Amino acid sequence: MLTLRPYAPADLDALYAICLQTADAGKDATALHNDPQLVGHIYSAPYGVLEPGNVFVAEDDEGVAGYVVGTYDTSAFIDRLEHEWWPALRQRYAGAAGLTAADQQRVDSIMKPGHPPADLVASYPAHIHMNLLPRLRGQRVGTRLLDLWIAQAKANGVSGIHLGASASNTGGIAFWTRSGFTPWRKEPGVVWFGMRL
Repeated sequence: MLTLRPYAPADLDALYAICLQTADAGKDATALHNDPQLVGHIYSAPYGVLEPGNVFVAEDDEGVAGYVVGTYDTSAFIDRLEHEWWPALRQRYAGAAGLTAADQQRVDSIMKPGHPPADLVASYPAHIHMNLLPRLRGQRVGTRLLDLWIAQAKANGVSGIHLGASASNTGGIAFWTRSGFTPWRKEPGVVWFGMRL
């Protein structure tokens, strides 16, 4: 039995776990990290904490196994991260020891976050991240989660959505292309996509 539903605070651990288990271009990145929360600190948890109304999850009999997170206003969300999310994490990870190379890369992103191209944000002000554990793939769960998010975004007057996909995540790139997103620009390691609403 599969349920798609709005996020609840009790789902935060699942956001972290799914993010880690899909962080290696859609594959499990657990073996790459000593700190299992680092990837989620960047790509999933802040949405659940700061904008929970813009998060939907997919839950089956084994638990939450997929999510779509996002924001309608990327520029405003970046500002919120600077004031409400990154400061505590920067303090926590300053001088952290015992990190793997992958951990250190994520810590560097916390200390100095990268931002999507300004002209992409200007054209497509909202953005999303979506991940599914393997057991939910191939069943149109991603499409259904995306449809939920888009319907709510349209109802709130959002004009366009963007996202970045790992250039090595061929399955993800194929999904976004099939789902109506247009490849916008390729940069080292990432393909940016946009969709008008």
